Amino acid sequence: MEETISLKEILETLKKRWLMIVLITVGAVGISAIVSFFVMTPQYEASTQLLVNQGQEQQQENFDVGDIDTNVELINTYSVIITSPAILDLVIEETGLERSYSQLEEQVDVNPEGESQVVSVSVTDPDPQTAITLADTTAAVFQEEVETIMNIDNVSILSSANSGEEMTPVSPQPVLNMAIAFVVGLMVSLGLAFLLEFLDNTIRNEQDIEKELGLAVLGVIPKMDEADVKSEGPRSQMQRRGGYNVQKISQIK
Repeated sequence: MEETISLKEILETLKKRWLMIVLITVGAVGISAIVSFFVMTPQYEASTQLLVNQGQEQQQENFDVGDIDTNVELINTYSVIITSPAILDLVIEETGLERSYSQLEEQVDVNPEGESQVVSVSVTDPDPQTAITLADTTAAVFQEEVETIMNIDNVSILSSANSGEEMTPVSPQPVLNMAIAFVVGLMVSLGLAFLLEFLDNTIRNEQDIEKELGLAVLGVIPKMDEADVKSEGPRSQMQRRGGYNVQKISQIK
């Protein structure tokens, strides 16, 4: 019985507050769409891949499986070196871009490709051509400088950023943003609806009296307008107090 009443109360709350729920949800989706399409700056991503292999001296010797494990371990070190000032400062100098090291560091992302010997260097930028230039330059500078820094020449460029294909923004993602806004807006509106219902202590019917005060309802006084009272007069009011049967009997007589 309690579950039925609880479900009924939930449905009544949703029915009473449906307009507020719809307005908040639609408003959240609308704001998300406006921000995604007209406020946020599109970001493009270009990637290049580096292969960490054996050094040139080691290639002339017998192949050792342990060299692969060593190269994989070096990838973590190389990931830090690529985003260090020793590399990115040279990238800024070669490209001639007016930005600081910290700004460029935020744009560069280095990730190993699983357990392989391949490292992916990705750069995001509002201009797609700039993203391509930065990705290729970062890979080239690192390939040149790693021999000086690590005293080993074991990095080669596996693939450069492709400028031939049309690039699409990686962010923002309007559809995803609006979907998230819909879920968040719906949750907030539902939470607000039930909160307002919980804080609302207004007694509207006999069920509310029984629920709030724990008292049984013995009778209900009907609502009458002032105009009805004046037009009916005292006799009509007495008949109304007697109920419908009194009026019916008088009509029969």
